[in-house]
Amino acid sequence: MKIAVIGTGYVGLVSGTCFAEWGNRVVCVDKNADKIAALRHGRMPIYEPDLDELVERNYAAGRLDFTCDIAKAVEGAAIVFIAIAALPHPGQEDADLSVIYQAVRELAALISPDSVVVIRSTVPVGTGDAVHRIISSARTAGTFAVASNPEFLREGVAVHDFLVPDRIVLGVEEEWACKRLVELYDVPIERQNTPVIITMRRTAELIKHAANAFLATKITFINELADLCEEMGSDVGELALGMGLDKRIGAGLLAAGPGYGGSCFPKSALALLQTAQDHGVALRIVEETLAVNETRKRRMARKVTKALGGDIDGLTIAVLGLTFRPDTDDMRDAPSVPLIETLQRLGGRIRAYDPVGIENAAKVLSSVDFYEDLYECAKNADAVVVMTEWDAIRKIDLAQLKQKLRQPVLIDLRNALDTEAARQIGFHVCAIGKSASTHSSLRDIAKRRNRPRAVKAATPKLVPITIREK
Repeated sequence: MKIAVIGTGYVGLVSGTCFAEWGNRVVCVDKNADKIAALRHGRMPIYEPDLDELVERNYAAGRLDFTCDIAKAVEGAAIVFIAIAALPHPGQEDADLSVIYQAVRELAALISPDSVVVIRSTVPVGTGDAVHRIISSARTAGTFAVASNPEFLREGVAVHDFLVPDRIVLGVEEEWACKRLVELYDVPIERQNTPVIITMRRTAELIKHAANAFLATKITFINELADLCEEMGSDVGELALGMGLDKRIGAGLLAAGPGYGGSCFPKSALALLQTAQDHGVALRIVEETLAVNETRKRRMARKVTKALGGDIDGLTIAVLGLTFRPDTDDMRDAPSVPLIETLQRLGGRIRAYDPVGIENAAKVLSSVDFYEDLYECAKNADAVVVMTEWDAIRKIDLAQLKQKLRQPVLIDLRNALDTEAARQIGFHVCAIGKSASTHSSLRDIAKRRNRPRAVKAATPKLVPITIREK
């Protein structure tokens, strides 16, 4: 089956490549000629484990191709996927769908008879209706179908999530189009017995937002309980275990931390809230989830400041991990950004390490020294803050880390390290949802500040970024 995928961003590239892996002929189209040329030479625009290998294999086998020519991409295609990111309007919360609608206008006159146009992008509820109207203005009704097939890909494990999905959601209202989409997914359906939900187009769009908003609520819930655990002297890890073993709740996303980030959860929660408001419905839980999460990200800076005696002016802080989760280079809504910016406003000097996220982090952070070696990042710092639970950070040598630091202060905002082992070798430890180890010597840290005074976050973004080599 020939498939066209409009857009080679995160969703489009992963989806198109994996469809090719199932034996389909896939053409991915993008107007960015440099990106298309890079993909044809095996250079990935995103970091996603295993994706480069799949692209190389399927491109070499002739099942996967890349082009800037939309007419070539959709010619003879039985299914055309729209996988263009719906970005928010500048300064607004609602999504800007103009690029998606422009692509639909272009392909409306190009698609083959009886083509199925599938919206893969995360879009507001009702977008499929608008796409159907646009195509109807150029084609006879009944000669095409518009469907919704939302993705549920987690960055860092997206290839696995696509090839071994936990469910497939199809919002399609024409029987012939439904049969074609089910045939497309016959590999996971037949071999893995993956459940298929066939529903109305609007319901499929709503499922995507509702699922992400619920998961965001779950994360926010355990984060608030972590605060309670700290005040009560309890352990949020044990609390999460006791909750997660209840099959009605499940253990997923019950790891307390500095707040959720990425593009999916914030965007879906906002889209769901906007849809509800448009229909006069109040979603108070979703509203509170969004508000609490944003507040929590900034509260983490106060947690770091408290661990350092209440004053960080002139102190050097090493931040380990910058991306919103491990195994991705995505910095969208990453909790590290408000943390670092707040610490800078309080006078802290920031050094930062991330295995793959430095390039993207440098686009949104200023006055930060970036390091490609985590031990060099920690050298002579007054404290180290764990922000992302990369495998390299989880396996850190605590004794070597302690030797590098000027002050043995460890603030683990992901509960990624063995805090008891850290305490035993002399670290002052502050974690999430656990009683902090304190020591009177921490009050003296402010007296041993590094001068000159740290550069404030208000410094213009054009300040050069220093990247330390290994």
